[in-house]
Amino acid sequence: MTAIHRYGWIAVLALAVLAPSFVSSYDLNLLGRFLAMGILAIGIVLIWGEAGILTLGQGVFFGLGGYSIAMYMKLASLPAGSLPDFMEWSGVMELPWWWVPFANPAFAIAAIIVIPTAFAALFSWLVFRRRIVGVYFALITQAVALTFATLLTSQQSTTGGYNGLTGFTEIFGLQLGTPEANRILYFVTLALLVVVFAFTKWLTGSRYGTLLRATRDGENRVRFLGYNTTPYKVVAFAFAGMFASIAGALFTLHAGVVSPAFVGVVPSIEMVVWVAVGGRHSLWGAVLGALVVNLAKDVISSAMPEAWLYVLGLVFILTVMFLPNGIAGLIEELIEKSRNRRTPEADLVEEPK
Repeated sequence: MTAIHRYGWIAVLALAVLAPSFVSSYDLNLLGRFLAMGILAIGIVLIWGEAGILTLGQGVFFGLGGYSIAMYMKLASLPAGSLPDFMEWSGVMELPWWWVPFANPAFAIAAIIVIPTAFAALFSWLVFRRRIVGVYFALITQAVALTFATLLTSQQSTTGGYNGLTGFTEIFGLQLGTPEANRILYFVTLALLVVVFAFTKWLTGSRYGTLLRATRDGENRVRFLGYNTTPYKVVAFAFAGMFASIAGALFTLHAGVVSPAFVGVVPSIEMVVWVAVGGRHSLWGAVLGALVVNLAKDVISSAMPEAWLYVLGLVFILTVMFLPNGIAGLIEELIEKSRNRRTPEADLVEEPK
């Protein structure tokens, strides 16, 4: 790591830690949401940038994490023996069996990690063992996202339908929506982002990361060397699913709502755009892309709600055409040019004739 990178990381981390001191509670809540998105973006770098496999279904895992924590909070806020309001409106007389375990906070937290990771591992193993990659894999994941969103919206009586789950008041005794809660959740999100970033950095720098990139660049050659490439891709997809689930749970805590609008095809495509803008081969670039694009979405959607998707499409086109390596690639290129530039003293040295 160069001195520029080292001091840059220290400055960014210090700025992030000090953020609650100079931004409003509302802006801190927004920043916490965007940092949660950064955790998801790191997972996409792992599966898309490192493994070379484009996925358009990360909204599924985002939703699994979000609904897991939301179900717990919904049940925790009810008097004993009561049902969620949308179930009562739909005529449900008894809590569905698959809701019951989420009354336990330990189960809900474990579900955020275990369920999406297990589903991602099983799904990817079934697909990768058939050597389905490229555009076909992207279409399959997109179909899964569409199916999941449709399932959520069609089961109004048990999932809340289009409205999703909302109306949470607290978690573990912490009153949501208060300045104190926003500050605590922000630091929890920042800490998890740092942990996920450091772990992924270590993972991609290990022998596993080397083989994963080798699989991306020449899978047949890796097979000829005697390696089974399927487990490497499965592990990458499983971690990407887990990171997306953690991001979904954190986002739900910050936003106070989770719904099918966050898990379908369009949100899943947006997630890929974040990483493309930031740089799909860079972990910090992906986090930066998530921050920049979501900040732009918040500003533009507030001023012109109908214009956002057009702006997003234009941004993606311009990125593909002029910034194939994203913002991170551009910054790294500028740093490298600055490093290689001849100093003025060197220019004054007369070359031998």
